[in-house]
Parts: sequence; C-alpha cells; structure tokens
Amino acid sequence: MALALGVDTGGTYTDAVLIRDEREVVASAKSLTTRADLAMGVGRAVSAVLEAAEVSADQIGMASLSTTLATNALVEGQGGRVALIYVGFRESDLEKHGLRDALKGDPALVLAGGHNHAGGQASDLDIATLEAFLDSHTGISGYAVAAQFATRNPAHELEVARVIAERTGVPVTCSHHLSAKLNGPKRAVTAVLNARLIGMIDRLIGRAQDQLYAQGITAPMMVVRGDGALMSSEQARERPIETILSGPAASIVGARWLTRAENALVSDIGGTTTDVALIRDGKPTIDPDGAQVGGFRTMVEAVAMRTHGLGGDSQVHVVTEGLSGGVYLGPRRVLPVSLIAAEAPDVVHAALDAQLRATTVGEHDTRFARRVTGIPADGVGPRDTVLLERLGDGVVPLDKLLQTRMEHGALSRLVDRGIVQVSGVTPSDASHVLGRLEDWDSAAAHKAMELVARKRVGSGDRLAQSPEALAQVIVDQLTEQTTLSLLETAFSEESDGFGLPVKDLARHVLTQRGLAKHRGLVALDAALNVDVVGLGASAPSYYPAVGERLHCNMILPQHAGVANAIGAVVGRLTLRRTGSVTSPTEGRFRVHLEEGPQDFADSNAALQLLEDVLRGEAERAVREAGAEDIRVTVDRDVRTARIEAQEVFVEALITVEASGRPRVAAG
Repeated sequence: MALALGVDTGGTYTDAVLIRDEREVVASAKSLTTRADLAMGVGRAVSAVLEAAEVSADQIGMASLSTTLATNALVEGQGGRVALIYVGFRESDLEKHGLRDALKGDPALVLAGGHNHAGGQASDLDIATLEAFLDSHTGISGYAVAAQFATRNPAHELEVARVIAERTGVPVTCSHHLSAKLNGPKRAVTAVLNARLIGMIDRLIGRAQDQLYAQGITAPMMVVRGDGALMSSEQARERPIETILSGPAASIVGARWLTRAENALVSDIGGTTTDVALIRDGKPTIDPDGAQVGGFRTMVEAVAMRTHGLGGDSQVHVVTEGLSGGVYLGPRRVLPVSLIAAEAPDVVHAALDAQLRATTVGEHDTRFARRVTGIPADGVGPRDTVLLERLGDGVVPLDKLLQTRMEHGALSRLVDRGIVQVSGVTPSDASHVLGRLEDWDSAAAHKAMELVARKRVGSGDRLAQSPEALAQVIVDQLTEQTTLSLLETAFSEESDGFGLPVKDLARHVLTQRGLAKHRGLVALDAALNVDVVGLGASAPSYYPAVGERLHCNMILPQHAGVANAIGAVVGRLTLRRTGSVTSPTEGRFRVHLEEGPQDFADSNAALQLLEDVLRGEAERAVREAGAEDIRVTVDRDVRTARIEAQEVFVEALITVEASGRPRVAAG
C-alpha cells in the first residue's frame, strides 16, 4: 500500500490529504494557516490527517506541497534585497516591462557586454566594473543576471554568475535558465523576482521538511509549479518563481482527478479569493503571455487563472445610497466575527451586546482588531507604534482602539503590512446565521448581522428586517459576483471575440436578460455552455445557486474542500527544455546551446542535434527530481518564409517535455 501526502497552504486553512495508490482519498484534515510561520500550520494539518487515517508516518511514500507563499510575497512586495546585473542593455531599458518597479529601489548595474541576435559577441564583458560593484554593495540576498540575447548565447550570463558566486557566495539567478524566449527586459523581471524569493521559499521548504521529519516522515518532498506539474523541493529552492500560482494550479489538477472532466470551468472559492480557470481537453489552459502576479508579467508558464477578491471571508460593504440600499463584497479579506468570537468570546460578546443596547448604529460596530503574532513591526512610524502598544496582545473593539481620525490611517498601514488583522461581517457569518456553517460562534454572527441590518438606507428604512434576511442578501450577492466571475472567464476564452471587454459582456443588459429568460416581443436565452466544477470548503453552501443562475451543470465533487491538497499529490513531475536553431546566413544553420553556438550546413542535422541535447537534459533533470516511467514528447516549430517561389528556413524552436510519476518510497 503506497500512501501519498498532499498539503496546501491557503489564506485561511492549511489542508492535508492522504491518497492510496493514486486511486482513493484515505483521509483529509484542516488546520488554521499560521501566517507568521506557514510550516507550523503544515505540521498541525499533517498530524491531524495521520491521526484521522490511523496510519503511521513511516507508511508515507511521498509528500507534496502547494503554497501561496510566492504569490502572496510578490503581491505584497515582500522578499529579500536583490541586485540586478544587466549586461549589454541601455540604462533606459530599466524602465521597460516594470523592471524598475520590480527592483523596488534595490541596486542595478548596467554592464558592457552581451551578444547579438545570431549569438555573436556584441562587446567585451566589463569584469572590472562588475567586481567594483560587488565590493561596494553589501546585504544582498540574491543576484539576478540578465544579458542581451542570452538565450542565443549565455556565455556572459554564465561568466557574471561565476564571478558573483566566487566573490560573494550569494545565490545567483541567470535569466536564460528561467526562459528560452527572447525579450531581455521581461526575462530580467522574472530573474529579479526569482532572486527575491529564493531565501523565503528556501526557509519555507526547509521548515516544512523539518516538520515532516519531526513526525517521522522521511519520504521525498515535491512542490507544485504554477502550471500544475510537480518539481522536486531542490528545484523549487533554485527556481521559486515557478511556484507562483502554485495553489490555484493544484486546484485545477485536483478538480480533474476528482471529476475526470474533459472540458469544464473550475471555480475555487477560498477565504480570500475565487480562482476561475478552464480545463480544455483534459488539461488546464496555460497563459500564453506568462504568469502575471503582483502587477508583474513574468515568463513563467502557469495556469491561465482569473483571480477575484471574493471569498468566504470577504468584507461586506453596505450601500446606503438609493431607496433600497444593498451590499457588495470584497476585495479585502477580514476576520469573520464568528471566528474572532470563537477565539476571544468574552471580549467580543461584551462589545456586541453593548453595541446592540445603543440607540444609534456606531461606525465601528462589529469591528475588532488583533495583533498577528510573529510578524515584526520593524520600521513602523510613531503613530503606528502607539496604536500597537494600545492593542497589545489581545482582541480590542475598534471603537476602543481608535481615538482620533488620524489613527485610521495608522491602522490601515498596519493591516496592509500584515501586522494587524481586523474583523467584520462576512459571507461566512451569513452562513452561520442561515445554519449552513457551524464551525465557529453562530451566536456572535447573529448579533453582528443584527447590528448591520439596523443601518438605514435612503428611504429611511432598515437595510434588512432581520439578521436572517440580511444573511440571505449577502449570500445572494456572493452568488451574483461569482456568476460574473465565471462569465468573464468564459467570454475571455471564447475563440470568437464579441468586440467588447469581458467585464462589459458579463454585465451587458442582453446577457443579464438572457440569464433571466426574458420573454417579450423578443425572447432572450443565455446560459453557460460548459460544466462548472465548484471547489472549496464552502462551495456546497454557495454554488448550487450559481449553477441555477447560469443554467449549467454544477459539479460539487466529494472532497471538494481539499481539492488543492489532492492536486498537490496526484500531478506528474514534468520538465521542459526549449532551444532554437537560426540561420544567420544562407546555407548555415546555427544551434544555440548552453556552451555556445554550433553551426551546421544541413538543417536536419542541426535540428537533430538540438533535439538530442534537449532530450538528454530533460530526461536527466526529471529523473534526478525523482520521476519514474518517464515519457518524452517533442514539439518542433519550424518557421519558414516564401522568397522567390522557394521556402526559406528562418528559425526553429524545439521543446522537449519529459514527465513521469514521482517515485514512491517503500513504506
């Protein structure tokens, strides 16, 4: 019996699942995510799933992790201090593709050197200036090196990396190792982000492995890439940028394994976001432009995912304008009142009771704050420090914490940095009031919903007549916003354009009237013409209504709440290697290799050499990562031009993909 352990660290929960022989889920468990140290939540979830399955740690043959750490770090601007060595470019090129923004004030050296499009040296590499730069900069956690046309000849990137490694001992990221495509500035952005993440991901993987070892699990550990494939933990440490969108990618793989769906939209609702992607012909759709995260477009292959700030813990905003008013959700996540009440019942219930006794609705009703343990408050301003001292280590109502208007800004800064969390009414609270959830404190959710329902709208009436009525309004709004998210994704994947932005199409009056089955002089019908797979612990609570609204088949598989953890362990180890052959002059065919260009007089010989080299590299790398039963596929993209009635060779790209199942250690 081979048992595989999958773990996913989400915004609210860390999930763990055990799968036997790649065929059945043996047990699953959840633990609250520990933001200050994600590995602690990993350890608790793993301990819980072992206990639930009643198995010993030595029966685990493989472990795999999907994580939001890289994505969240880039979104929130976190990571180590880096330096970019930019070879053969102009100073003005630093402004392209957001490279200056990616550096965030970290140093960059524009260095003489680089190659031309044919792989020939454009100018000599200026090693003396590089060495002077290295001697004058300290405190660098990682270097990024990007040279002009390095994908055609990486010699200068490799030489710069050698000098940096010998002189500093600091990790170095070469841009040509991350992508074989042209576009130097974009490769440089990808290399900078990778260098920034190396220390952070290295610590997470190391701490996660420590947690597994402490429980007696010595099986090899894999990590999910952004395209849903697996990589070894060692590869993830070297190329952490490839783990961005790891969590959402794992959910797509998990959805496919759970449902065997060939064509479907997958909608994964978590505490913070809803991620929507398309499975087409049994595979997740890959973003052809590279993963975009934190405002940066990278060259990392990743699932084409539309992420919306909509989840079970999305903040409920009250709309008081207009005669009837209403609510909208997100994009910020807050702590549900029911959750913070479960953690500090005396403080929360006393404050809610006092707010209910008041004759007027207070600005900060239902709102509480708490300090996030383990997050340092380095560099905060004096006003922020005063607020932290007043907050202490407990839970404090906002009307007691904030004493002046100026302190609202201080609180926002502390929340943005992750030092403080605040509570508010959320869809999770609404589900507690409606009896759909019982995880936390339903009584506190009911009191909070009553307080919000008392707010007055433009007509002077209450927002809602009862807590239950308001809870239903909130759930209906979540249905509506989820519907729009799915429609936007569907329109974006249509092969025929409609001439309007996808957001406008989803909200267009004809679309909305069609969904409502309008019947007048004109009959309008609209529906989603593909199945939807609903994932997430709260999907069974919310998604049946979404399926009815879109007139589509809504699939809610068993174990939908831990699909990300399932996806982390059922994927395949996959490595791709890409190279090019160009024709610098008539009758000459140049193969661009790591050790430098090689010329041939015959195009077939050049293509075969490149394919053999790439095949060897891919097979060797995937085998070293721990794969067995390796399959290899080769894609040749030969581009020609017709000149004077003859087909002339222009360029060829060869991509070799090697994949296999991870070896499972004998228990």
